[in-house]
Amino acid sequence: MTEKFKTANDAYEFYYKQIIKEGINFGNTKALFNVGMYIENPKLNTITNFDRKWSEKYAKAEWLWYLSGDPNISKLGEIYGKVPKIWQQMADKYGEVNSNYGNQWKRRDQLNKVINQLAYNPETRQAAISIYDGKEINKYSHDTPCTYAVQFTIIDNKLCMSVYMRSNDLWYGFCNDQYQFSELQQLVAEKLNIQTGWYYHHAHNLHLYKKHV
Repeated sequence: MTEKFKTANDAYEFYYKQIIKEGINFGNTKALFNVGMYIENPKLNTITNFDRKWSEKYAKAEWLWYLSGDPNISKLGEIYGKVPKIWQQMADKYGEVNSNYGNQWKRRDQLNKVINQLAYNPETRQAAISIYDGKEINKYSHDTPCTYAVQFTIIDNKLCMSVYMRSNDLWYGFCNDQYQFSELQQLVAEKLNIQTGWYYHHAHNLHLYKKHV
């Protein structure tokens, strides 16, 4: 299924209802499979739903952590003032995680290469960043990145972006991930001196843990 939304909050509220209505029991979740959505204005990336009580302050701190490229959760603690329990559970004995996406897009200079590709050839189909890598699965004993890849395309002189996820918890994952990636989209657009276009988000498995249903 593919839907279009003006804002990230519109998408969140729609899929919350859809998961409850049509989701299947899968592990400790209710899940939908192969969900695709367009967010037409990725700058409207705050989650305003009252029941969710999403924290923009925390999302901004996570974004700054990603920008640092430091995979250690202590850096997030320096920025935010504390380390959320979920990150403590995911970290290895050195305090490092695989799911700091900034660290991933800086590996082998992926982000700068993408920007240079788009600047050199605005019609390139190769401006992509890989994150989850099955060839590195031996490194995922503590935490497994939820995102496969991010791809950028310039259409009508606007930077469009597609995010592909293997697994996405709507309550925590989608709300924070879409914020980080839409901020990334804006960063790349600014580097290229163009406007942002649509943001497409695909989740192979979009779910809610039963405690959030």
